[in-house]
Amino acid sequence: MELRLILKAIGFSSLVAIGIPGNVLILVTFLHIRIAEKHLLPPNIILFALASVNLLVILTKGVPQMVKSLGFQNIFNDYECKTISFVYRVSRGMTICITCLLSCNQCVILAPPSKSWLFMKQRVPRNVTVIIVALWFVNCSIYPSCILQVRAIANYTTSEYILYLEFCIHDFMTFASYVANGTVIALRDFFFVGLMTIASVYIVVILYRHGKQVRGIRSSDRNAGRTAEYKAARSVVLLVTIYVVLFGLDSGLWMYTLFVSRVAPAISDARVFFGTLYSALSPIVILKTNKKLQTTLRCAHKDGAIESPMETKSSDVPLSKS
Repeated sequence: MELRLILKAIGFSSLVAIGIPGNVLILVTFLHIRIAEKHLLPPNIILFALASVNLLVILTKGVPQMVKSLGFQNIFNDYECKTISFVYRVSRGMTICITCLLSCNQCVILAPPSKSWLFMKQRVPRNVTVIIVALWFVNCSIYPSCILQVRAIANYTTSEYILYLEFCIHDFMTFASYVANGTVIALRDFFFVGLMTIASVYIVVILYRHGKQVRGIRSSDRNAGRTAEYKAARSVVLLVTIYVVLFGLDSGLWMYTLFVSRVAPAISDARVFFGTLYSALSPIVILKTNKKLQTTLRCAHKDGAIESPMETKSSDVPLSKS
């Protein structure tokens, strides 16, 4: 086996080994909280949705990539290709949208209680489930081409406007379809990435201003307040930063492929890896920064109900005020 395939197998096997248990642990723990306490706070509903789509991304992209690197060829039929391609693309889009929603919700929570923010403070946390359902609808409506134009790899005539998806191909048939699909996806991606970046920067600005305001308080209270504030900011901003960096790497490699006549397989593998990496890294960040998850896992571990290799003894501040 060539070195590229060995590295590919190691890389995607690692993503699968980390991403699936991490996201499943988050889902199971939040379900336990929901059953025990009869409700979830809005930020935790968002995190539950994020773990769900992360798991789908790993299952529909990470696992097939790992299988392909182990030497298996053409194991999906047309129906399976359409299903996997559709679920992956919608789930990938949802990771962008839900990460953006997480940062915007945190921004609304931490914003000063002024008249300009009052409407958002009343509406956004209360309607996060409706917003998530709407985002599912929007992302599903973007990808009818996956159902119509994705097929298994076989010996038949194709157009020149093709994307190779490991075991499958996406034949856009016409240049107009190819451009329209790419334009819609690019607009969605850059809009939500830009919005989550702006929201995260605003969070940092709010906390910086608040830190200056509490300088007159006695030292012990000031230090405790600053620690809580900066930990809360770090948890949200860290997730957004990870996504923006990986999105930048993915986009940079994609732009590189537009200017070369023959793309090396290693470049394509790296782009897919960076595009999937967030779904494996984000559960680690969530588990290490969400106090509700940590408390529930500790209690479950003491009772012998849950034992997690990713459990931490940290008591950092959660992703939102709760």
